[in-house]
Amino acid sequence: MARDYVRTIQDMERYYYGGTALTGYTYSSGDILKADAPLLSTTAGTYQAIYGRKVWSQLNQEFNAFSILPKKPWERSGWRIITAKPSFDVGGGLAENATLPDTTKPAFLHVAAKPKTIGHSFDLSEVSMFLSDKDDGLGDVRQVLKEEMGKHHADHINQMLLQDVDTPAGNDLESLDRLTTDPDKMTTTQLAVSDLTDHDLYSITRDGSDAFHSAEVDVGGDANTAATNRNLSLNQLDGLFQQIWIRGGNPKVMLTHYDTLMRVQQLLQSQQRFMESKRVTPTYNGVKGVPGIEAGFIVATYNGVPLIPSKDVAQDGIGRIYYFDTDYLWFQTAIPTQYFESGIETGDPFAINRLGQEGLYRTMGEVWDSFFGAGGSIRDLK
Repeated sequence: MARDYVRTIQDMERYYYGGTALTGYTYSSGDILKADAPLLSTTAGTYQAIYGRKVWSQLNQEFNAFSILPKKPWERSGWRIITAKPSFDVGGGLAENATLPDTTKPAFLHVAAKPKTIGHSFDLSEVSMFLSDKDDGLGDVRQVLKEEMGKHHADHINQMLLQDVDTPAGNDLESLDRLTTDPDKMTTTQLAVSDLTDHDLYSITRDGSDAFHSAEVDVGGDANTAATNRNLSLNQLDGLFQQIWIRGGNPKVMLTHYDTLMRVQQLLQSQQRFMESKRVTPTYNGVKGVPGIEAGFIVATYNGVPLIPSKDVAQDGIGRIYYFDTDYLWFQTAIPTQYFESGIETGDPFAINRLGQEGLYRTMGEVWDSFFGAGGSIRDLK
């Protein structure tokens, strides 16, 4: 037994670890010395991190500019506007038994607009879909991409809507920035545009020759120049409300960048005034207030008008501020956003001519503004 065998520490080592008598090999004391080769998590081939199937987006993909616009169905490809009032030089007070005055009439103009098609597609190979639910895959990779590309589709539309006036729309949607400009105040000399034709919208040449072309604008001396950016003041905010009211508009929503929203809050707090809040909900008719209903989300308001932030609003020093009267501004929807998919998983690889799957988001429509004077913008702020 052990007590008859173990006389020294070497006997104990041989008894427990083996030796000539028990295992048939000669024991060496070096066999139990501490080894400097531990197995660590970094040892090749011994550890593989499992990342799981949840993908956390690191990107802000809000699309508030698109959300605030009312959505209406496309019924026609244009509209008529009145560009000038009837003459005030004829008619009016008549003398007793006088002849009838000369006739007069307002000036009319046709405005034509075609729908724009916005599309975003993605594709996957058959092998990537097969492996996605094996090992440490994403799981249903089609669903992951479908969700993310849907967000990207809306995000890109939001960016189109807030392109600078100096970027003509082309095949993209018309920009809200271009709809809230004044060709008289924002010229090539003032560096607001590279060419005066950048102001043109739909079938209208907006060269500043007619007042109806222009929105109400509070702009610095030289647009996009840091030296002429102004400090935001409450007088600017209130002044643009007054200008739009005089033109006949009544702003229903304001849009700005997050930094400008913070600046407005700071201005109000410094005067011991506080920004009010309102509960609103985005609907197909745009962002609407829903007092007394526990729905939607809380937003800041100024003069009782919701002030919505968006990451894509252009910044001169800080973000511009847009005033919109959504009675006259909306998204004319030809075909609402639809998702299409074809390929091996849906039994039709010949349609895409490969063993894979392809998806597509498509929206068709255009932004319509039937009264430029009912909106406006404050620009060149710091």
